[in-house]
Amino acid sequence: MLWTPLKLIPKTSLGIDIGTSSIKIVELSKSRERERLKNYGEIEASVLYQKPFRTFEKNTLLFSSRDVAKAIKAIIEEAGMKTRQAVFSIPDFSSFFTTFDLPSMAKEELSQAVTYEARRHIPLPLGEVTIDWEVIEGQLSDQKKSSLKVLLVAVPNEVINQYREIAKFSELELFALEAEVFGLVRSLVSEDEKRVIFLVDIGAQSTTCSIIEKKVLKKSHSFNASGNELTEQVAKSLSVGYKTAKDLKEKYGLENIPLPRAHLPVSSESKSIREILLPLIDIILREIENVASNLYQIEGKEVQKFIIAGGTALIPGLPEYFQDYLKKEVEVADPFAKIFYPPILEKTIKKMGPAYAIAVGMAQRGLEQK
Repeated sequence: MLWTPLKLIPKTSLGIDIGTSSIKIVELSKSRERERLKNYGEIEASVLYQKPFRTFEKNTLLFSSRDVAKAIKAIIEEAGMKTRQAVFSIPDFSSFFTTFDLPSMAKEELSQAVTYEARRHIPLPLGEVTIDWEVIEGQLSDQKKSSLKVLLVAVPNEVINQYREIAKFSELELFALEAEVFGLVRSLVSEDEKRVIFLVDIGAQSTTCSIIEKKVLKKSHSFNASGNELTEQVAKSLSVGYKTAKDLKEKYGLENIPLPRAHLPVSSESKSIREILLPLIDIILREIENVASNLYQIEGKEVQKFIIAGGTALIPGLPEYFQDYLKKEVEVADPFAKIFYPPILEKTIKKMGPAYAIAVGMAQRGLEQK
């Protein structure tokens, strides 16, 4: 067949996650409602530079747009990706989230009311940010009905402008920019999920806790306990280099196994990686517990399931420890669960899944209808 009707041509999209320590790209296609993995790729900041792409304290990337674009083009070229339409994720700590209540009103009144409220909630002048919002509870109406709950998201314009530059220098079509948490929700929470879900994204530089109900984001909170901090604690405790510490963390994790003498300083007593990691893991869990408790106190709702994302989710024993502590169902993120890919990749996909959840969600955004 020499000609294919346009509607049968698979739609393709790139999802690009510029994280603290690496850039991840996922290329997906969609045909007849089925999503397929076409390609994926990653580059570590340490391969190119002696510092991370960004830090928790900064909104903008630490490198020029051209440097980041060069890294993106290297991944695309190495993986043989052909798609030009891309969705970029914006770090949650570069975004501002809040919810507030409004009285029921007609649709044409909403924009002005939200803008008025935004001035009260956003810690920056409205001229310096781009805002978006969504009604997450209640119905728009000009009749006096129940109130509306609005989710407001604001992103500094300097962040948006830098991403536009990166897309331009990468020779990509910028389809959309979206906060990381929305990518996580899209890739990890199914459409028919009615329970209250708690997403825990343990990133390299920060951890984000998000409460989702009926696939709608109700609350998002970021704090600076992170995967890198866990690695640094191992390095400090054992007086070893960062790479060795990372390898030990990923090999032993929270398993109660004493380290071989070869990995211990001469003066050190026998200890396990578990002993080193648990104080920081417990800090993360207490923060999670506080967010979940706050939901119950304010709305009388309990979290029914926790999903852990980020590369740290795969360290041995972590999901089991979370489940013992939280006394709830705990699942490791699997963003590829409903995406078709060659069976030969099964083992690789399971291992990389938690770290690629944001990139997958961004690529899925690009497959949605405009």
